[in-house]
Amino acid sequence: MSLISQLCSDEIFDPFLSMINRCPVLNTPTDWKETPDAHIFVSDLPGLKKEEVTVEVVDEGKVLQISGDRKNEEINEDNKNDKWHRVERCRGKFLRRFRLPGNAKSDEVKASMENGVLVVTVPKQEIKKPEKKVIEIEEIKGSE
Repeated sequence: MSLISQLCSDEIFDPFLSMINRCPVLNTPTDWKETPDAHIFVSDLPGLKKEEVTVEVVDEGKVLQISGDRKNEEINEDNKNDKWHRVERCRGKFLRRFRLPGNAKSDEVKASMENGVLVVTVPKQEIKKPEKKVIEIEEIKGSE
């Protein structure tokens, strides 16, 4: 719908809502918290079932990827004559990627989903700090 037709109709144009619907970051909000034992990602995915969401660790275990597809409502005999006045809920594919820190155990990632909330737990491993080693300086003979 063009801007002119939006201004002339009874619909109020909301540029902020339009931006949210087109932005995968804003329409798939995700919290990331770090506990002593794990990194925990919590994504709001209302209306989606776990079969419609994919959780992967990609790029050699360095990136957590959450993706899926919000399907459009199917047109059938029951709703073919329906007239839509507003369509604000996001539809289509989404993809979120998070670079995992070096202490992530990317081979032990677990995910669960309940009531449209996805929880991904990435356990942490202790990163050993390099030990300090003092190097003895040798004296070169004959350079005096």
